[in-house]
Amino acid sequence: MVSYEHELRQFIVQNFLYGQEDHQLANSDSFLELGIIDSTGIMELVSFLEQRFQIAIRDEELIPENLDSLDRLVRFIERKRQMAA
Repeated sequence: MVSYEHELRQFIVQNFLYGQEDHQLANSDSFLELGIIDSTGIMELVSFLEQRFQIAIRDEELIPENLDSLDRLVRFIERKRQMAA
């Protein structure tokens, strides 16, 4: 199975942590609780996910359970890609 974690981590570090590679971001860390991503950032993240992974994200899927950590993002993308296959 393909893992998307590395590419997602790179995107988060470059776009929301301003390239601070030394930031200790665990895969389970909440982007919202840590103030890494706000509501505007979520829209940027969604745009990236749709373009990069060729998935369509519906409004009702814009919930923390899908988008609020690296672990959750990986699972969400995997589900979306499986449904599209």
